[in-house]
Amino acid sequence: MKLLLKIMYDGRGYSGYQAQPTLPSVQTALTKAVSDCFGFRCAVTGCSRTDAGVHALGFCATVEPYSEHESDWLKIPVGKVHRALSRFLPDDISVCGEAAVDNDFHPRYSVKSKKYIYRMFDSPYEDPFLRGRAWHLKRSVADLGIRRMNEAAKYLVGQHDFTSFMATGSKITDAVRRIYSLDVTRRGEMVELSVSADGFLYNMVRIITGTLVDCAGGTFEPCDIETILSARDRTKAGKTAPPDGLYLAEVEYDRPVEWTIL
Repeated sequence: MKLLLKIMYDGRGYSGYQAQPTLPSVQTALTKAVSDCFGFRCAVTGCSRTDAGVHALGFCATVEPYSEHESDWLKIPVGKVHRALSRFLPDDISVCGEAAVDNDFHPRYSVKSKKYIYRMFDSPYEDPFLRGRAWHLKRSVADLGIRRMNEAAKYLVGQHDFTSFMATGSKITDAVRRIYSLDVTRRGEMVELSVSADGFLYNMVRIITGTLVDCAGGTFEPCDIETILSARDRTKAGKTAPPDGLYLAEVEYDRPVEWTIL
């Protein structure tokens, strides 16, 4: 058995999820917390490698002991682990869901789809409570701009080679991904992009966001997205949005997961 945790975290204080030798990471903090909580070294495996400054609302990770233990190694009832872990976790990481899963479950390779959201605000003034948590756009996005972003988004839905929307220098050789849904909505002074896909390339959501913002401002026409995709050239797409507004929102797996939190 493995323990599957659903985690929320504020990524501002971390170099990303993946453990690194000299920099703070979410994986390092989480591994230390669960190991201290259970009283022995545990392996923590995440569903993704979020970049420095990127946040999570529904990041998933499995926990299992490194060495052999009895099958009932998890003495705390599933659903109440978060209560014990809260004593060991830093304030910017929280467990919001728990489930027991089979040993063949993998938090990354069992993924069916992931959903990211990207938050922007276009207020004429800086909001100190949103600094590091949303991208402050210098120019207001009018209703026409939102419509242009959604029109451009339609060209990205479906299966495509997203090389033009992948960071230069990435070692990925197969850039084909399928986007299931992509839309942009306004919520007061916030503009929110939501995208669901079977997988994402390095910086893919941030480049899509920057390109759609460029469409809103008139740098590109929505129909230009077709040309950008077919070019398979990063330089043809728009800017890369900063990590501040990016959140891993939801992970869907290839089997039912019985989440509980008590």
